[in-house]
Amino acid sequence: MKRVAVIGAGPSGLAQLRAFQSAKKKGAAIPEVVCFEKQSDWGGLWNYTWRTGLDEHGEPVHGSMYRYLWSNGPKECLEFADYTFEEHFGKPIASFPPRAVLFDYIKGRVEKAKVRKWVRFNTPVRMVEWDKKKKVFNVTAHDRVKDVMYTEQFDHVVVATGHFSTPNVPEFPGMSKFGGRVMHAHDFRDALEFKGKDVLIVGRSYSAEDIGSQCWKYGAKSVTCTYRSKPMGFKWPKNFEERPLLQKLEGKTAYFKDGSSKQVDAIILCTGYKHHFPFLPDDLRLKTENRLWPLNLYKGVAWEDNPNLFYIGAQDQFYTFNMFDAQAWYARDVMLGRIKLPKLDAMRKNSAAWRKREEKLADAEQMIWFQGDYTKELIDATDYPSFDIEGVNKTFMEWEHHKAEDIMGFRNNAYRSLMTGNMSPKHHTPWLKAMDDSLEAYLQVGSAPAKAKAKPAAKKKVKA
Repeated sequence: MKRVAVIGAGPSGLAQLRAFQSAKKKGAAIPEVVCFEKQSDWGGLWNYTWRTGLDEHGEPVHGSMYRYLWSNGPKECLEFADYTFEEHFGKPIASFPPRAVLFDYIKGRVEKAKVRKWVRFNTPVRMVEWDKKKKVFNVTAHDRVKDVMYTEQFDHVVVATGHFSTPNVPEFPGMSKFGGRVMHAHDFRDALEFKGKDVLIVGRSYSAEDIGSQCWKYGAKSVTCTYRSKPMGFKWPKNFEERPLLQKLEGKTAYFKDGSSKQVDAIILCTGYKHHFPFLPDDLRLKTENRLWPLNLYKGVAWEDNPNLFYIGAQDQFYTFNMFDAQAWYARDVMLGRIKLPKLDAMRKNSAAWRKREEKLADAEQMIWFQGDYTKELIDATDYPSFDIEGVNKTFMEWEHHKAEDIMGFRNNAYRSLMTGNMSPKHHTPWLKAMDDSLEAYLQVGSAPAKAKAKPAAKKKVKA
């Protein structure tokens, strides 16, 4: 029997497990699937930990999740086509769930699929090597509970470790003598730490936007975002501003490129993450910036120099969970022999065409349609349940407009599910006043956690 190693049990890795389980349920013979997960539970970044720095085994902490995080995009744009929010929670829910609710939803699908037995927890992969003679991968893993290293052979490897775990940490003059708190967003856990403080956010990404908003919501005295290229440009509330790039620090005074300065108590570096695959040798390792179309991956998935290796979720993302599904179903069908890949030259030509298109994208709206087209192309090649990609794109557009109108209130809007056709309700509490991010508070279910129900989604039938 062939064997497949899946590295990582976050949303990308779990998509791959679900893809194989779906094929098996429909009667297909599938390989033995072994998933290696560094953490003690699945869910990837959605599996919150209070730890920063090193974990209980002395390993770098994988998670960048923080308390009070609510989805910053509509759940309708990431909904699984084969497992809706309504099926999981038994009713329509609001469009911007907090972390605990999304974590419950992610777990619900794979618990229903009964694939936990495929996962080896507390077992990071240390090295993957390709044996050219035997045409197999030697995968060396570390059972951290027993503290035992071992090597097994696999016909295919799927890299699904994400790229929001290894921080990019710049240094500014005077930082070593700064008199306050300095951290990267990777280590940010609780906005209450900055209550009453003047906070400086370095960066203009989604994490800068969200962490700055979190700090302001939970009582920071002021929030200042400093940017390299251009400001985010939202209509920020009082005591929330943007300034050109930080140049230096003297004591607790920050000096900016426009000549202005400000006293700050804490600096949070929202400066992005690195694609980091220390378990892969050079001939198998993706080396790229965070962009919509990394080179060397055919269809954004198959490693062109050795298409027995696959990457899931390696792109910059607007689409997330359902795009990971599309990629996982495609990779599965290649592994099952249902899809035959072209020769190397043809793969390279296809990737170059996508990259050329990507380089002409001018704004977020064009990027969203680009990624929608990509996701649709993958779905059309497999039996993953089709869904309204154009509708998802339009929901993204509506979301962008709502953010431009009210950056602190866009989560108070609701959207229609593209899977069931049902309109989501507005949340019972405006986001700025919703201080409790627990599943119980969000769903108003008292002290009992919501249970996944096998209630079929309305209007649209989905495939197994």
